[in-house]
Amino acid sequence: MNRNSHARESVADLERTSPELRSLRFERVVEQSTLDGTVESARDALIERQNAAGYWLFELEADCTIPAEYILMMHYLDELDPALEVKIAAYLRAHQAEHGGWPLYYGGELDISCTVKAYYALKLAGDSTDAPHMVRARAAILERGGAARANVFTRIALALFGQIPWRGVPYIPVEIMLLPRWFPFHIDKVSYWSRTVMVPLFILCTYKPRAKNPRNVHIRELFTTPPELEHHYFKLPAGRSGLLARAFFLLDRCARMIDPLIPKAMRALATRRAETWFLERLNAEDGLGAIFPAMVNALEAMVLLGYPQDNPHRVTAKRALEKLLVVEEASAYCQPCVSPIWDSALAALAMQAEGGAPATAAAERALDWVKTKQLLDEPGDWRISRPNLPGGGWAFQFANGHYPDLDDTAVIVWAMHQASDPARYSESLQRALDWLVGMQSTNGGFAAFDVDNVHYNLNLIPFADHGALLDPPTSDVTARVVTALALVARPQDQQALARAIDFLRKEQTADGSWFGRWGTNYIYGTWSVLTSFGQAGIGRDDEAVRRAVTWLTGQQKADGGWGESNDTYGWQTRAGETAVSNPYQTAWALLALLAVGEVGSNAVRAGIDYLLRTQQADGLWSDPTFTAPGFPRVFYLKYHGYCAYFPLWALAMYRNLALSGAAD
Repeated sequence: MNRNSHARESVADLERTSPELRSLRFERVVEQSTLDGTVESARDALIERQNAAGYWLFELEADCTIPAEYILMMHYLDELDPALEVKIAAYLRAHQAEHGGWPLYYGGELDISCTVKAYYALKLAGDSTDAPHMVRARAAILERGGAARANVFTRIALALFGQIPWRGVPYIPVEIMLLPRWFPFHIDKVSYWSRTVMVPLFILCTYKPRAKNPRNVHIRELFTTPPELEHHYFKLPAGRSGLLARAFFLLDRCARMIDPLIPKAMRALATRRAETWFLERLNAEDGLGAIFPAMVNALEAMVLLGYPQDNPHRVTAKRALEKLLVVEEASAYCQPCVSPIWDSALAALAMQAEGGAPATAAAERALDWVKTKQLLDEPGDWRISRPNLPGGGWAFQFANGHYPDLDDTAVIVWAMHQASDPARYSESLQRALDWLVGMQSTNGGFAAFDVDNVHYNLNLIPFADHGALLDPPTSDVTARVVTALALVARPQDQQALARAIDFLRKEQTADGSWFGRWGTNYIYGTWSVLTSFGQAGIGRDDEAVRRAVTWLTGQQKADGGWGESNDTYGWQTRAGETAVSNPYQTAWALLALLAVGEVGSNAVRAGIDYLLRTQQADGLWSDPTFTAPGFPRVFYLKYHGYCAYFPLWALAMYRNLALSGAAD
């Protein structure tokens, strides 16, 4: 019997009940009918967006830094695309905020580094400095101390364009490639994204090339002091950490003084080693590290090293960057990377929750495609710390062979284990679980890409003013691994599972929430952990769960939904102050509460009602806010798929539990 016929029979039964019961049951039938219709239209809309090959891929949008850098790259190389430049400039203008600058996320405060790059990109594209939007942006920059206050990455870009002297950027010579692993700094001691960005950057910062800048565009008007006279490019922290930072800064200055004494043969050897390193990881048309900043640096390093325009490596690197573009009729922007594995795994989980034949078939198509992308015997930087561990992970992008990540791998294990025929994925599951357990850090937690990547002092070197040089274990990734291990429940994984749960208990904040490193923020972290606790059999009577539920229900808005701004990465107290409800965070909160037995609570029913009210005519949901950080306080992302699969998942899960009688 299908759900619609069940609803019709329930309506007929109303004639045979008392008035009080008839009223209550009529409410429930109407709710069930509405719920069914909402879920089915969301399911159909999501299936329509599935690629014929089986995967899902939604846009992944960042702040305006990335599209601005695309224009800067074109002018650095003197490889201009006027039509594309016009469209990217239109995108940049459209995203200027009322404060005159550009924020790192929707509704955020002005970020001076992003604003300097956006201003420079628009000026390169031909915008007059007298145009009202440029006047506003310039005033906002000068009011905040000028372009000299921008971060290291922005200052490196300005140095490459000759806008500031090279003493305004950290000293990062290519000879770093020759340092032994026991040295205080080594590229293996930083995160994957840091090393892929840094290695080609070593070449650029050592040889100090000058951008071609065919229109000879400058931005001297953005400095409060002429850049050649500015002596305060580096802002050092106060306190104990400031002492160590000052020591690093002193070392930086001393190293600059001896740079002319470095033998040419040593420099040439280091350059070849850096070149070999990034060429080995060039990753075909998916690019170095499959992330935009590393890909740009690799291309510009190849140009510096003399690769002609028709060189296959250079052609491939340029093509990888072009594939990140999202070009519309009137505007365009560049994505920082793409997310097909992540989108496909999460959409598959939503489809599995829906449970009907079309959804099940769609989930299996996605998982069959995902299965072909498992990284088994490929080389990878993770093997440096785990040389004897067999491969078994998945990357985030279409291809990123050196860098599988634990978060994607754990979600795929989750989805494959729940498949209608999990036996078809048994070998993939075993390899993935072995790899995940082998990647556990000493403290019991799990990081995104590395093991024990916790050399925190390195965040104080002059280059690391963004504070995101490392990849330590986090609550959200650890929770996803706990979910996978608990679901499959292999005997050999129980010790790793217990250590991971202990890590999560220690990570709970004083207010009962968990920090969300890879999603915004405390709602995301708390959803991740409560879901894992539910799968591990840790229920509503557990003290940590009770505290988390109290915190989560306390964040609910008057309209029944949940919302949290990226402001909370800087100010935890703003968790409930700076955002209105949105569909994806409401879905996270609901999934968290449902996982620990709160299906019958008023909070859950109000949240479900919010999602029912806010579904769009196309069957999905939308919201302008940014959903996650790339690096907290530095770089943020908007996963366009989050408003597609998370609300569907929450509604379907609620329907499943309500039909089973759990709500009573």
